[in-house]
Amino acid sequence: MYIIAIAWLYVALLAALADTTVVGGVLTFVFWGLAPLALFLWLIGTPARRRGAARRGDEDTGTKDRADSDRDQ
Repeated sequence: MYIIAIAWLYVALLAALADTTVVGGVLTFVFWGLAPLALFLWLIGTPARRRGAARRGDEDTGTKDRADSDRDQ
């Protein structure tokens, strides 16, 4: 998966270098390279983060303790 991420950044960098202005190149690299890649890696990494949290015991156990709520709440 990391080879795809590296290739994506390489292509985005080449597209940014081919841009006519510095500001356009930076914006091209950020919006066509870094932002989509960060979103993709975050979405793909979600199951691994959930497994890690469950392994550590950070997640809710699934029991809904409603002992402190009244009927009107």
